[in-house]
Amino acid sequence: MIFAGIDAGSRSIKIILNDGDERRPAAMGTCPQGVHAGAPAERLLDDLLGQIGKSRADLARVIATGYARNMVAVANTTITEITCHGCGVHHLMPNARTVIEIGGQDSKMLKLAPNGSVQDFAMNDRCAAGTGRFLEVVADRLGVSLSDLGDLAACSKKPAMISSMCIVFAETEIIGLLSAGAAPEDVVAGIQHSIATRVASMVGRHAAPPVVFTGGVAMVPGMDRALAKAIDAQLEVCPNPLYTGALGAALLAARQK
Repeated sequence: MIFAGIDAGSRSIKIILNDGDERRPAAMGTCPQGVHAGAPAERLLDDLLGQIGKSRADLARVIATGYARNMVAVANTTITEITCHGCGVHHLMPNARTVIEIGGQDSKMLKLAPNGSVQDFAMNDRCAAGTGRFLEVVADRLGVSLSDLGDLAACSKKPAMISSMCIVFAETEIIGLLSAGAAPEDVVAGIQHSIATRVASMVGRHAAPPVVFTGGVAMVPGMDRALAKAIDAQLEVCPNPLYTGALGAALLAARQK
């Protein structure tokens, strides 16, 4: 039996297939969301099933989560990303008590109980200035890849001040800084600080340790350092941070069989 977790996020779709052995997923993959999440999700699901010699007939249960979860018709049911990220992180890092997840269009803070259940959460889904989309805009403007941002920020001697709270106005501010001669590395360091500061205001001053960083932005080099400094606490990056929502959905699908 195959249990599938589909995380239909705002920027990409992530899928994990679990054959009942929770120690190691049978298959996992990601693709851009596109205009409608349903079609690319089903194509990716069929591709992953084919990779392990299975078909949809072998699916015991499918759970969708994420921003576009209600668009995934192949799912048996949906569960919020809050619950799925909590479950996924707890499975990988059972001692986690605070989870910070930064995705393409929103950011979240979860407080976990020792059994992994979500005790409390806060979410910012109204502004992209504290999310991965902000970093994408900066990378595109500078003509570099997201993976290069960390190296650039590490070279900064004087991080630029980014004061705009809106991604549209912030992009204009970035253009102005570059035109005025600001070094690209100082702009990147300023953006990472700006994102981390916005997230820290949501987390608050007392994040219960251990603090775990997950979501696609956790894969961007340098963001872990910026976030740790902003919240004034040590944090660990979750293994495969892009997939914790999909992992949680797959695990919950197996438990609901």
